Amino acid sequence: MTIWMRRLRHATAALALGLLGALIPPAGTAHAASLEVLVFSKTAGFRHDAIPAGIDALRALGGQHDFTVTATEDAGAFTPSNLAQYEAVVFLNTTGNVLDSAQQSAFQSYVDSGGGYVGVHAAADTEYDWPYYGQLVGAWFRSHPAIQQATLRTEDRTHPATAHLGATWTRTDEWYDYRANPRPRVRVLQTLDETTYSGGSMGTDHPITWCHDQGSGRSFYTGLGHTAASYADPAFRSLLLGGLRYAAGQAAADCSAPAGNGQVEAESFSSGSGVQAAAHGPASGGRTLGYIDHGDWAGYSQVSTAGARTFTAKVSSAGAGGTIEIRSGSAGGTLLGTVSVPVTGGWETFTTVTTTLTGGASGPLFLRFTGGGGALFDVDAFTLGTRPTAGALSDDVHLFYYPWYGSPAVNGSWRHWQQGGHTPPDGLGADFYPALGPYDSGDFDGAVARHMEWIARSGAGVIVYSWWGRGSYEDRLARGVLDAARERGIEVAWHLEPYAGRTGASTAADIAYLTSTYGSHPAFHRAADHAGKGVFYVFQSLDIADWTALDQVTGTSIVLAQTTDTTRIAHFSGMYTYDGIAGATAPGWKQAGDHARAHGLVWAPSVAPGYIDDRAVPGNATPTVERADGAAYDRQWSNALDPAVGGSPTWVSVTSFNEWHEGSSIEPADSTPPAGHGYRTYSGAYGQTGEAAQTAYLDRTAYWVGRFEELTAGQGR
Repeated sequence: MTIWMRRLRHATAALALGLLGALIPPAGTAHAASLEVLVFSKTAGFRHDAIPAGIDALRALGGQHDFTVTATEDAGAFTPSNLAQYEAVVFLNTTGNVLDSAQQSAFQSYVDSGGGYVGVHAAADTEYDWPYYGQLVGAWFRSHPAIQQATLRTEDRTHPATAHLGATWTRTDEWYDYRANPRPRVRVLQTLDETTYSGGSMGTDHPITWCHDQGSGRSFYTGLGHTAASYADPAFRSLLLGGLRYAAGQAAADCSAPAGNGQVEAESFSSGSGVQAAAHGPASGGRTLGYIDHGDWAGYSQVSTAGARTFTAKVSSAGAGGTIEIRSGSAGGTLLGTVSVPVTGGWETFTTVTTTLTGGASGPLFLRFTGGGGALFDVDAFTLGTRPTAGALSDDVHLFYYPWYGSPAVNGSWRHWQQGGHTPPDGLGADFYPALGPYDSGDFDGAVARHMEWIARSGAGVIVYSWWGRGSYEDRLARGVLDAARERGIEVAWHLEPYAGRTGASTAADIAYLTSTYGSHPAFHRAADHAGKGVFYVFQSLDIADWTALDQVTGTSIVLAQTTDTTRIAHFSGMYTYDGIAGATAPGWKQAGDHARAHGLVWAPSVAPGYIDDRAVPGNATPTVERADGAAYDRQWSNALDPAVGGSPTWVSVTSFNEWHEGSSIEPADSTPPAGHGYRTYSGAYGQTGEAAQTAYLDRTAYWVGRFEELTAGQGR
């Protein structure tokens, strides 16, 4: 039911909407129908004490401007019939996962069919496991500094939410940083000036209030509203009212996203074979692309694949399910990616699927469908993104990832934790103690899933998986890690370790094996800016003199040597350093980067937060690099991104996510490790202490990922 249909309920009771106060000039006509608003404030995490003040403020606005507010924390309100009563739904400082799958489906259908969504502050700290919500809110919360005064800049004074504001607005609140900059997908209304407060980490472009179209509906979000005092501020109330009137469809506003990122109704195909539109009430616009059988296809001459990096679709299936092939130019054209469509249990039961795409094509979009016999699935609407969707990640930053660890609960015995003669679980061969304790790398639903959650928080989109040969422990765990990575939109490149007997020929064969064995997995990393090639880092490449055999695989793979010696990289595709110590001075980095750029090679220097292996390798003379409360990590990142020092890297590789024995981990370390073993903690990092410090290096990585993305965007990459 569209918003216009819902409004028919009010036709006989329409009241004149008076002119708004001086702070709230009218948008469009001076009269509009009355409306009903649902305010939802359920929390499954942190609870803001400002929620009652927010509800009171919205009710007061409703009394002044002829709308009714129903406040609830009962997720049972999210049914199709109940939501149809409301022109807009406000998520007021919600946190965590607050809706079950049926409630999610009802709300998605409500918005896509013409409903309005308003997100306030912690609405961005909500439903991290639901990709559609990430698109709806625009960006997920990452971190915040202390409450303090800051200056906001008004980018758009034509929107009813910001028309009453001047060019700048100084106020006190809790200022959110987000996991990704939403600007490519939304209309930004306000930004934060990070030079006016301490602790911001998004850089010069820090959106804080925005809007966008979502299907046939509308979405408005503001990061303001942490403090109870906010809701007594007339200017903030005016912002809320303007956002609410836009979301409810009562005030016109241009909230179009930048070109090329809009949602496409799948039934709007320009050519096709075997497919046709199907009527389904809960679908966006009431219709889907349906009657899909194996081998059918649909073409979209109006949709270009140029620069496409992601594909996201809303789908349903009471049939066999199957696969969507995303192609460019024709139904048999360049394959950019595939995504599986599950059986959802009904033609009107929708879910969202998403995948990353390889680059290098610019023709019109074609979707080809494959699967078993009979009806497969329906496609409601889809989006091509030139950058990952909200909450997604940078594929220019790679974290070295170690699946070396085992525990008796999963592996049958301890593995690798006892290095250096230690006795787990309290005694480990590491100078820091993991927040998860001595976990098992085969615990895919537990430790590995948590790792992927943390990696996503860091902003890095690729892990470089430590691999020790065919049939090795790491090889046996690879598919489980790939599956877990896919759930968080993370991709997997490969770190080829120096197993006994390795040669140039065996390395080429290993690359062929990894590509044939895992290359069809959606999480297998293919560098979109490099013709979709797989990525392989070769550790200790200088140990082998003859790498001629790599010529067999570098046509389809990027293979990096571990060196800055440009005389030792024949047959390789580029260089990386790995060393977590050298980044402090960046020896040879500029020369390596300049050489790579001049010869069309990849340069991926490695940065690290520190290095200490005293417990793992007693008596080792390797120098220790103290973390210095984060200063060491910042210095290495700064070196990498300074063209005069780092040589303008193609990618930055981070040593490491979880190499505990070298103390180079950014994985959270326990703030209260077992006593009596001399463990260090991250306390003090970037001014954080105690439990808050555990994730300090993840969050700082996200800051540097953002800086790197800004630089590469400015260079046209």
